[in-house]
Amino acid sequence: MTEIKLHNTKTRKKEVFTPIDAKNVRMYLCGPTVYDRAHLGNARPVVMFDVLNRLLRHVYGADHVTYVRNFTDVDDKINATAMARKEAGAEGTLEELVRERSDETIAWYLEDMKALGTDEPDHMPRATEYITQMVAMIEDLISKGHAYEAEGHVLFAVESYKEYGALSGRSVDDMIAGARVEVAPYKRNPMDFVLWKPSTDDLPGWESLWSRGRPGWHIECSAMADELLGASFDIHGGGNDLQFPHHENEIAQSCCANPDAGFANVWLHNEMLQVEGKKMSKSLGNFFTVRDLLDKGVTGHVIRFVFLQTHYRKPMDWTEEKAAQALVELDKWHKFIGETEAGDVSEKVIEAVANDLNTAGAIAELRKLYTEGNAAGLLAGLNFLGQKTLDADVINQVLMSERETLDELAQKLHEIRNAAMVSKDFAPVDALKAALTEAGVQIKMSKEGVELEPGSGFDAAKCEILI
Repeated sequence: MTEIKLHNTKTRKKEVFTPIDAKNVRMYLCGPTVYDRAHLGNARPVVMFDVLNRLLRHVYGADHVTYVRNFTDVDDKINATAMARKEAGAEGTLEELVRERSDETIAWYLEDMKALGTDEPDHMPRATEYITQMVAMIEDLISKGHAYEAEGHVLFAVESYKEYGALSGRSVDDMIAGARVEVAPYKRNPMDFVLWKPSTDDLPGWESLWSRGRPGWHIECSAMADELLGASFDIHGGGNDLQFPHHENEIAQSCCANPDAGFANVWLHNEMLQVEGKKMSKSLGNFFTVRDLLDKGVTGHVIRFVFLQTHYRKPMDWTEEKAAQALVELDKWHKFIGETEAGDVSEKVIEAVANDLNTAGAIAELRKLYTEGNAAGLLAGLNFLGQKTLDADVINQVLMSERETLDELAQKLHEIRNAAMVSKDFAPVDALKAALTEAGVQIKMSKEGVELEPGSGFDAAKCEILI
């Protein structure tokens, strides 16, 4: 059997993965809060866990893996959107409008993630469907002295769990100093976090012993994981921005509720995504959603291929140049594979992925298969990674757009050169040629005219600017 090694955030080292039960390997990925479209960074852990899901099913059997990814549909931002719709004249109660917004956003999310080639998990629980389990877990934590009620709120007592901070490697004092914590008079400790909070009459809420209210974010994942995977399961993960406080708080709640269980044995966290070398943010104007890219004609397979070329524990830089290069390579592979049927997956491809999800190493092996002329092996490896080549119609549509841009630039360069032959001022010609070369364009000039072709590092966006 293939040996899988994963870098466990909890132990800070790469370990051989040994499931609790090889006939039911269980993993949980923290899913989205469904108030808007998923931005590009939201998609990275989904693609990462999709690769892991495929690996585990390959090694242990397709029916021996249980994969859970939740939807957080209890949130102030969802409430705010629903209230805005109601104020704008939308029909229905606020709770109905909240449900409508959640349904709408979940549908968008599933559509966008499917476009990236990801399979749906076995379970996709919505927080609102597990309120009973959350309330029961909170009652249990209170009875065991790990939580307390105050002014309609229930808070987890951080000092009651001695291992708090082990995942992130920080002491409670360090976390207080470095975190933005809500200072409330009903808290015994500034780091105590909310398990339950009251809802006003105009907001969605559920009855409980403490107040008509709603759960805190952290208790949601603990209760859903416990219900669907058990008190102990194999793998939990998400982006490293969730490591603290969300995952730290999940561990505290779950281990205190089930002191004889271990919650998740392995913790996986992916690094953040940048855009053109900068942190993605609305203030920098480089914030965009998966749908934004899809609507611009960047296919989901190209997005996935760009993701897979960077190891999940390294920061990933999304650039238009990488997307253009991915399109060219996938097009090349598509033409090479043709009508070939898939063969067996190369052991080297499997070994790369089994080595802490080294997808970049797996792609390097695919390139070797292409160089060796092994079309059947290349297709099998692509299928194993969930990385399909592009449909010919999609490729042709994208390449046709790029061809039109290059033809227009070729005509422009031809006209500038003709003018320079008369004026003897070739500076404009040299300037445009330099800009085209910078954009990764190969230039062929002759008496008959100008020919432009995409070369290494071709950047379609840079070309469009030159028109």
